[in-house]
Amino acid sequence: MPIRSLDHLVLTVGDIEATVRFYEGLGMRREDFGDGRVALRFGDQKLNLHSAGAEIAPHAAQPTPGSADLCFLMDGTLEAFAESLSRADVPIELGPVPRTGAVAPLSSLYVRDPDGNLVELSWPAEP
Repeated sequence: MPIRSLDHLVLTVGDIEATVRFYEGLGMRREDFGDGRVALRFGDQKLNLHSAGAEIAPHAAQPTPGSADLCFLMDGTLEAFAESLSRADVPIELGPVPRTGAVAPLSSLYVRDPDGNLVELSWPAEP
């Protein structure tokens, strides 16, 4: 049976509220659910957040803040988003640079979240 899609990923973080603020700035929305848990929803997917040292079982063998490398497809223009990152004092580590996406070429900017996770923000490349 083939895998259909990705439902969620789990990020282990040092500070859930700082993580929520960062990703809300990228357009995700907070979702509180069962027993005080927190997720960040975008489209039909979400990031579940685990607080470092208080992970929900079962969890990764070595849950560690800052160990993720994530890529998100963005709406709007790269230029407008780069300006909004600058206004929010989120430094662009690299980009724009060409990348190969799952289904098409991309143009990407790279930033880091509060835990140091590498966050690739991508738009379809212009032909």
